[in-house]
Amino acid sequence: MSEDNRKRSGSVAGSIPSMETSGDSLKDETVVVVLGASGDLAKKKTFPALFALFAQGLLPKDVHIVGYARTKMDEQDFYKRETQYIKGDESKIEEFKKISSYISGQYDGDEGFQELLKHLEKIEGDRKSKNRVFYMALPPSVFTTVAKGLKKNVYSESGINRIIVEKPFGKDLESCREMMSELKAQWAENETYRIDHYLGKEMVKNLLILRFGNVFLDAAFNKNFVSNVQITFKEPFGTEGRGGYFDEFGIIRDVCQNHLLQTLSILAMERPISFSAEDIRDEKVKVLRSIPPIVQKDVLLGQYVAEGDKPGYLDDETVPKGSVCPTFAAMTLWVNNPRWEGVPFIMKAGKALNESKVEIRVQFKDALQGIFTDIPRNELVMRIQPSEAVYLKMNAKLPGFATRAVPTELDLTYKKRFVDTNIPQAYEALILDAFKGDHSNFVRDDELDVAWKIFTPILHWIDGKDAPKPEPYPYGSRGPKQIDEFTSKYGYKRSPQE
Repeated sequence: MSEDNRKRSGSVAGSIPSMETSGDSLKDETVVVVLGASGDLAKKKTFPALFALFAQGLLPKDVHIVGYARTKMDEQDFYKRETQYIKGDESKIEEFKKISSYISGQYDGDEGFQELLKHLEKIEGDRKSKNRVFYMALPPSVFTTVAKGLKKNVYSESGINRIIVEKPFGKDLESCREMMSELKAQWAENETYRIDHYLGKEMVKNLLILRFGNVFLDAAFNKNFVSNVQITFKEPFGTEGRGGYFDEFGIIRDVCQNHLLQTLSILAMERPISFSAEDIRDEKVKVLRSIPPIVQKDVLLGQYVAEGDKPGYLDDETVPKGSVCPTFAAMTLWVNNPRWEGVPFIMKAGKALNESKVEIRVQFKDALQGIFTDIPRNELVMRIQPSEAVYLKMNAKLPGFATRAVPTELDLTYKKRFVDTNIPQAYEALILDAFKGDHSNFVRDDELDVAWKIFTPILHWIDGKDAPKPEPYPYGSRGPKQIDEFTSKYGYKRSPQE
């Protein structure tokens, strides 16, 4: 298509119209209520993300941000908390404070929410459209109570309402269904935005383009070429005094059942009819429904122990004595469909490991050995964090007279290739999507249901009376000593450089 034709058609090279079109986009006269405004999540993630969008002029016109929590404090104390983790131009920060206010109230009664309503009505004045976005930066124990209180007392009858809910969504299939049914009784699905912040990460969002915008990659993503897939999450620190909270959930609920499974579903899904929200989420649900529940023989559990001056998990005073809660889990999932049948998807997640890293590693099958001796496998590696990158490990001839194959890489490291491009934080991207009315990077209710079906049996085994004892591993190591044996059992060949 010529440049003139492109202009006439309104298309831009490389654009994805179905992804760039949103339904009810909030462009003006909107109030954002951050519930749990005094908590860590709001201070460290929600307010900095809102400020970043505000500084770039991406928030709706005439937006106002209201903090709501049980903590009693005046506006100056609130501003101090709101901007504690915000970095930026001081004048912009002052402008941000001017569009912010705070009100305290309880979560379990009408009185606090009615005071909140009065506060909102005072801000909104005689606006024609009273659009309200409620961000629940709250512990899961009060999700449904607050959702009910908001709907009863603060729901706008003359504008758009949206509610943004943070994970965890229950502890197993039954508790998730109970929570979702209570939420759906109050809020429509198109008003509800369930955040899994990994869906806002640049590399996870890039998976759809990598898969379906590159013919050679899409053609190679199947059981004929792929030996195994690994999705790895590593943290170099332990529970750091938050062991009591962590012990209630464990590494599988904290990371695997949500972040890593969402990543797997996008990586393994079939091509959607379009890139609209429902078409994408339909394909994610289809691939998740192809995964049977995880079985015990496909699981390796670990718990970190003291090493040098680093304490073990059980040394954390907030952890129950003798806890067998895993801080490391490796598990293999199987996608029983024509594309992926027989290909192991290995999830690995752990705390107090040797590095900070989240990556996807697709290892291809061996090259035919007839003309080669022990030639390394090809691998496609997508590093989600830190320092986003995509690289293809391939074989090439070593320059010179000898004919010898050596491993090398085709490397797309974002900070080298996209030097002048700002990569938004996950929460920025997702909050902006919620304003646009774009659900594609949020979790649908049936996705949650099928995800819990995959994990609930193994979680009940771990939580039960005959709970397995996790393998000890030293703080700062790669995990339990059995990890290499575990991954090789599923065909993974570890290269000497790793």
